[in-house]
Amino acid sequence: MKKKDKIWQSIQTFGRSLLLPVALMAPIGMVMGICNAFTQSYMIEQFPWLSNTVLQTTLNSLKNITSVIFNNIPLLFAMGVAYGLSKKEKGIAVFSSVVAYLTLNIVMNVYLTVTGTLAPAETMSQLGQGTVLGVQTLKIEALGGIIAGIVAAKCTDRFYKLELPLAFAFFSGKKSVPIISFVLMIPIGLILPFFWGIITNILISGSVILMNKYVGPGIYITLNRLLIPFGLHHVLSSIVRFTEAGGVYMIEGQQYVGILNAMNEILFNLGPTHPAWNEYMPTLSSYIAPAQMLTTLFRIPAVGLAMYKTAYLKNKKIAKGVIITVCLTAFLGNITEPLEFTLLLVSPMLFFTYSILAGITTIPLAFLDVKMGYIRGTIFDFGIFGMLYENTNWINLVILGVINFVIFYYAFIFMIKKFNLATPGREDFDLDEGASLLLKEKRYREIAEIVIDGLGGAINILTVENCVSRLRIDIDKPELINKDRVRESGCLGIFLPSEKHIHVVFGPHVEAVKNAVDDALRQVGQN
Repeated sequence: MKKKDKIWQSIQTFGRSLLLPVALMAPIGMVMGICNAFTQSYMIEQFPWLSNTVLQTTLNSLKNITSVIFNNIPLLFAMGVAYGLSKKEKGIAVFSSVVAYLTLNIVMNVYLTVTGTLAPAETMSQLGQGTVLGVQTLKIEALGGIIAGIVAAKCTDRFYKLELPLAFAFFSGKKSVPIISFVLMIPIGLILPFFWGIITNILISGSVILMNKYVGPGIYITLNRLLIPFGLHHVLSSIVRFTEAGGVYMIEGQQYVGILNAMNEILFNLGPTHPAWNEYMPTLSSYIAPAQMLTTLFRIPAVGLAMYKTAYLKNKKIAKGVIITVCLTAFLGNITEPLEFTLLLVSPMLFFTYSILAGITTIPLAFLDVKMGYIRGTIFDFGIFGMLYENTNWINLVILGVINFVIFYYAFIFMIKKFNLATPGREDFDLDEGASLLLKEKRYREIAEIVIDGLGGAINILTVENCVSRLRIDIDKPELINKDRVRESGCLGIFLPSEKHIHVVFGPHVEAVKNAVDDALRQVGQN
């Protein structure tokens, strides 16, 4: 493998390693958001039935339970990165990542103590410090978890078969990995605080453009869309949500780093009547829920309708099923990748235009004073955090959304016809109804067999992972891939981001397909 391909594959692997904690945060965050919303005093005043003691006890209990996830995001990132990056003994890697993360925080505490920079409890948040798992330390948020996860993964792959002299043989092999991870994190924990100030300044400098009130949301959305094929949009989102690049906000004397941390405080604790609502929420909203809602509720349905409108008459029936599926997946589940990968498969130019246009049409959001949460862009978020909250100006989002719908619909009608693009229903061949039935009838075993065969057999498949919409497969010999055979599985698209790495898009079915592929490969290995 070429050095360039190795680097690119490493970036790919790192990007998808973030998927596990992000996937956990999405449904848990939805539950926490609903509970937080319905336990606020102003919501109870608007809907007196919410004051029911049993209901409030239940909601507050769920709020406390779900909050443990968001209070420990760095630890989740540590385990997720370790699991995703390690090639061998993933369980040991995850265990070692926890050891590494705990060590990192206590070492930074020691550094702050020895240098006399450990802040008093009442002012530590203003100085970028906080309590992590009972230890006052530097609040480097997700970065700390990512570093710990990388160290643990690399140690696992390097030392899981380590042989020590007989006197120390008990600590050989897998037992050595957490010990080595512990040792390595000591110098890292001592060096990191020194460089953190420099890193912070760089991030803040970059955020001048990214967080610009007027064009920042547009730039962010464009980059977010363009990075989706490479799985790196999660990296960008995490940086904006949890680090200084997303801004530092002083609210009620407390410092909140990143967009999501600030929004959580305002949305769930202070409410629409607090001055911070009008001061910060329009900016914060432009990067999270409303910006995403423009895509899930308006742009993707518009693109889907344009595809159906331009489909050949003979293929409309099959195309309709595919298009409705990808649109509903976005509308109800905030999963946009199936359609976006379809665009990329049809024409990179079409996907690039989609990404740029999404950024441009997001810019007006900054002028419309929309104040809505949460991080998901579903119709449920719109109803709860838009229509049920006061002072959200949700109607302005709808107006902008309708304009987005019209722009995207006619833009895609024009481009598809002008360049005769093979969007669903416009292929040179009839869509295989039988293949689409495989997914519809949930015949995942058959799908797995087709995918494996199309990729050159089990012997040609090195690793199989998945994200929210696609299989991510490392292969040995790319020349053995038969794309036509893979398409017989009913997949929504095929994409090769690097020479020996392939994405096969299955939308919401991907987890079931992944499990079927794993079972099939395991069976081959046993025979």
